[in-house]
Amino acid sequence: MTALLEVRHATQRFAGLVAVNDVSLTLAAGEIVGLIGPNGAGKTTLVGIISGTLTASAGEVLFEGRRIDALPAFRRARLGVGRTFQIMRPFPGMSVLDNVAVGALFGPAHAQASLARAREQARACLDFVGMGRHVDQRADELGGPGRKRLELAKALAMQPKLLLCDEVMAGLNHAEIDEAIELLRKVRDQGIGLLVIEHVIKAIKSLSDRLLVLHHGEKIADGLPDAVLSNPLVIEAYLGKRRA
Repeated sequence: MTALLEVRHATQRFAGLVAVNDVSLTLAAGEIVGLIGPNGAGKTTLVGIISGTLTASAGEVLFEGRRIDALPAFRRARLGVGRTFQIMRPFPGMSVLDNVAVGALFGPAHAQASLARAREQARACLDFVGMGRHVDQRADELGGPGRKRLELAKALAMQPKLLLCDEVMAGLNHAEIDEAIELLRKVRDQGIGLLVIEHVIKAIKSLSDRLLVLHHGEKIADGLPDAVLSNPLVIEAYLGKRRA
């Protein structure tokens, strides 16, 4: 069966710095893969390579068996590659509803989408993420947890088949993290594949089917969560040699 996403030997160089070095991965529809590693490991850079916000120095990205690494980000998005961003920037001065409607207007059905239909789809996405009562609120008035849910609703409004999530649980308290985990599981239950960057190890362990670990831009582990988190290389990457 063809993987939903396949990355082959991805490498990203910035002048003399190699941010991602020869990384390969696969991800199936309806699978959640956690992407972990210390700060500066290359996680967000890898997501940029997949989404098209960065052009890889070398390697290939395949989506549903088709090479997409030559396509710009908006073309990849319309094929079904969605993402959330670690730094959330809602459209200022616009309502929560219209922020999400922008995603619906931009997605795969953009050519046939009317504003009324986009707003209808946006309402459904906001209800799904638990933000239905905030539709008329200005998006830039939301607090951190609300902005994270808005970011997810905007991505879902584009009808992705693959969702790349960059630290959707950062800054949340324990109850909010539990809610975020359940929400991402609901996304997965729709058949969407997820690649999730996260530093909250307990949360990403319980959420993920597999974990992939980057360190200094290289993949050092890929497998079931318990096996990965007991790997001496992973322990050393997080805690240092003295504590590994």
